[in-house]
Amino acid sequence: MDERERALDAAHRSANEFLVTLADRPVWPRASLEEMLDAFGGELPEHGTDPAAVIAEISERADPGLVAIPGGRFFGFVIGATHPAALAADWLVSAWDQNAGSSKLTPATVAMERVAGQWMLEVLGLPSSASVGFVTGGQLANFTCLSTARNAVLMRAGWDLAERGLRAAPPLRFVVGADRHGSIDRAARFLGIGRAEMIVVDSDDQGRMRAEALERALHESAGPLIVCLQAGEVHTGAFDDFSTLIPIARQHDAWVHIDGAFGLWAAASPSLRHLTNGIDQADSWATDAHKTLNVPYDCGMAIVRVPADSIAAFRTGGDYLIYSGLDPWDVTPELSRRARGVPAWAAMRSLGRTGIIALLDRLHQNAVAMAAGLRSVDGIEVLNDVDYTQVMFRLDTDDATRALGEAILADGTAAVTGAQWRGLATLRCSMSSWATTSDDIDRTVAAIRRLAAV
Repeated sequence: MDERERALDAAHRSANEFLVTLADRPVWPRASLEEMLDAFGGELPEHGTDPAAVIAEISERADPGLVAIPGGRFFGFVIGATHPAALAADWLVSAWDQNAGSSKLTPATVAMERVAGQWMLEVLGLPSSASVGFVTGGQLANFTCLSTARNAVLMRAGWDLAERGLRAAPPLRFVVGADRHGSIDRAARFLGIGRAEMIVVDSDDQGRMRAEALERALHESAGPLIVCLQAGEVHTGAFDDFSTLIPIARQHDAWVHIDGAFGLWAAASPSLRHLTNGIDQADSWATDAHKTLNVPYDCGMAIVRVPADSIAAFRTGGDYLIYSGLDPWDVTPELSRRARGVPAWAAMRSLGRTGIIALLDRLHQNAVAMAAGLRSVDGIEVLNDVDYTQVMFRLDTDDATRALGEAILADGTAAVTGAQWRGLATLRCSMSSWATTSDDIDRTVAAIRRLAAV
């Protein structure tokens, strides 16, 4: 075998060895950052090393610092375990080494991304003519959509942002819910919108934007308007009431954006679709396939109702580039990038419509089962309505809750992470993995019961 074949063979063996350990290995890492720096640090070697030996070295040294995210008991963040077809397709993406910005340059991968985007629009019930731009994740999906929104609402107000810049532009109203995800604030900061400039609308006890508060906020101000709604609050899993809120925003000529990093996928399930009623009336949507669809990291989607709005915000120049009318680089900030939509195509092709529905329903059922199990543990209170995939719980005091969270991670049976909700310390459990079984839930509840009793 040549160097490349030996290296790939070593990577294949190491990957399989890691995946085989998932059922029994501690979910949380057993080594600190400092220990990992020691393992991989030192002076750059003067001479090279055989690629296969490098892969074996990486595998051995990294093992204590790896998290069992691909297994069934990682509930710490909204992160899906990689579906088998998506994992294998991602390996092909790296081997093919295609630049997926241009359909003329790499027609195979761009075609797969375009079809994957169409399949997503179909299962989510969104307009089939919308543009779907594949970006790195939910953060960049929100940024991409909101960049498009800013450009469009200023253009409606007679201001050409590309030509005239922001300095003297009409003041922009940027309306958000009190329980929005932090990626909205971060995207706003990238766009030159500070926290003090945001119009923050009150939310209810589950984090849903209040309709009367939105109506009041919009009547009290004027100017180009973007309203950000949410499909899936990251602690409670709650969904804004789109059927009520979007018509209110429309009365004020708003661009409506929906952050649906993990919640947008509820629209694909007949039993969960009611959570997203009215979602198709928005102007843009952000989601992230590494969450609910269970593809590898680096696969967010920025969806915009009118592709011309995306093109106006992002189309590039360059006499050496080859154009085809609507390329991936026309609707996102990137030019060169990997073909991140290929694993999404593979996951949907492997699952099919019924498999996607079954995945979503199983995630919700797992959340319901986890909540029921936690309620059976003395001293634990489940704080949210388990309408989707999130379970939030706590003990009687903040100190006890934090101590339980630390004990769960040290124990290693499962991973949940801490949060704050309405001033209280909480623990948050996110059901995102296709690999989670009823046995994983039983093992997790049993571990928490044991640790809470200490």
